[in-house]
Amino acid sequence: MAIQVPSDFRRVIVAASVGNIIEWYDFYIFGSLAAVLSVKFFEQSHPVAALLSTIALFTAGFLIRPLGAFLFGWMGDRVGRKYTFLITLSGMGLGTGAIGLIPTYQSIGLTAAFILFGLRMIQGLCLGGEYGGAITYVAEHVPDHSRGYYTGWLQTSPTLGIVVSLAVIVLTRTWAGNQAFDEWAWRVPFLVSFLLVAIAIYIRLQLQETPIFQEIKARGQMTRNPWREAFLSANIKYILIAIVVLIGQGVVWYSGQFWALYFLQQVSKVDAVTSAYIVGAALLIGTPSLIFFGWLSDQIGRKSVILGGMLLAAITYYPLYLWLGMVTQPGHINYPVAVFIIFILVCYVGMVYGPVGAFLAEFFPARIRYTSVSVPYHIGNGWGGGLVPFITSAAFAATGSIGYALIYPIVVPAVCFVIAVFIMPETRKTRIWEQIEAKAAS
Repeated sequence: MAIQVPSDFRRVIVAASVGNIIEWYDFYIFGSLAAVLSVKFFEQSHPVAALLSTIALFTAGFLIRPLGAFLFGWMGDRVGRKYTFLITLSGMGLGTGAIGLIPTYQSIGLTAAFILFGLRMIQGLCLGGEYGGAITYVAEHVPDHSRGYYTGWLQTSPTLGIVVSLAVIVLTRTWAGNQAFDEWAWRVPFLVSFLLVAIAIYIRLQLQETPIFQEIKARGQMTRNPWREAFLSANIKYILIAIVVLIGQGVVWYSGQFWALYFLQQVSKVDAVTSAYIVGAALLIGTPSLIFFGWLSDQIGRKSVILGGMLLAAITYYPLYLWLGMVTQPGHINYPVAVFIIFILVCYVGMVYGPVGAFLAEFFPARIRYTSVSVPYHIGNGWGGGLVPFITSAAFAATGSIGYALIYPIVVPAVCFVIAVFIMPETRKTRIWEQIEAKAAS
């Protein structure tokens, strides 16, 4: 009997997306509060060094993500999609909530920074297993002909996770006041994670395993060793191609969304609440672009949309950030134009990120899909994209030049674009449901 797309796949997308939003909230609350954390967990004789140390910890959470992808990718292909990302979700929530309980540098000295580092590592490991599970889970529920559109809904979750983190911070600051927030209420957004992760776990417990994974398991087609099949076989070629695409995508993602927030706070010297309002508004307006470009990739192909976003970003980042600096001078902020500029940056994110989940799911076979999707994604986004906040902030701190700060965000997508033009395949017409039937027939 042929396996079929489940009738309730829309409910699956909503449930998976809600859980993903909460998970990304957990991860990004750290970066959103980097300036506060630098004061609380590092010695303050050199404030810039303390801030860069905090951003380095933020970056470390990205750098360890591929290890989480290795570990949880293996589990996802051997045990199942559903239970693996339940584990990653639980670890992420507990790691984030515990940050709100750590004594500060003033209380326990350097030990505070080491504890913070350990919890950040837990976050990074767990997030390394999250994305591959979530995108594989959704991709293995939706119809082949509209996979870009439906996975585009899931792709909005990191952006919305940032919005939720900014909203919680603004609400907490408003409720407690700036002085109380800096003294103790900064812990509240972290502690909120305990509640949010409980909600997300409840939602995900209602979900079933994907029909494609169930079919593979029933037919005895499961992999015995996902690592060997993914990395010690011809599949390694596809892993390397995906890494190139995802490094370019990851740098555009973090340059267009996360560094926009750092730029307002560190370059334009806009206060934390105002910058949160500007970035949050732009993210909310721009988030539908991820769905739109996912849909567009169903019509014209994944490759042209993703590479188009890389090219546009590389060409226009410098003038856009110069423009953003001009309209966000303290006391003379042009709010509509600032929001519009960041909206453009978010649209580039929509182009590179909206279709990439569908591309990855179609690029790799079902039996090793979790591992094969997770590892290149977290190398590209964790190593390529995750370095953006640190490199750009450090370059600007050292030179005071926006041009020098943007060298990495411009050069990396440009190089990846040129390489991917020649090596990236088009996957839009891949039929992952038919692949399972064909495998069984053979």
